[in-house]
Amino acid sequence: MLRLRQQDLPFRGSSHQFVGAEQGDTGVSVFLFEGKPGSGPGPHRHPYDEIQFIREGRGRYVVEGATFEASAGDILVIKAGEVHSFTAIGDGPLVQLDVHLNPTFVQENL
Repeated sequence: MLRLRQQDLPFRGSSHQFVGAEQGDTGVSVFLFEGKPGSGPGPHRHPYDEIQFIREGRGRYVVEGATFEASAGDILVIKAGEVHSFTAIGDGPLVQLDVHLNPTFVQENL
């Protein structure tokens, strides 16, 4: 068993980063995203599936050219290779867990 605190994880941009290969040698990695309105990653893709659990706020998402809004309680399943991006919108932060089904992050920015 390994116990961690979010604030002890590496922080980059708007996310704490749980890298499974470095944290208990697990098979997943997670971005713990908390972004102010206007923040979010540009178009990118991964060679594995990603699941985004939206916990608070709202975001505008683009997946394979389709644009839509999602909010707290929504779960997005993004398949390997799908080009995607998102931007926090609204008055408050967008909080989500982006679960990458891989022990490390592999991201191709486009």
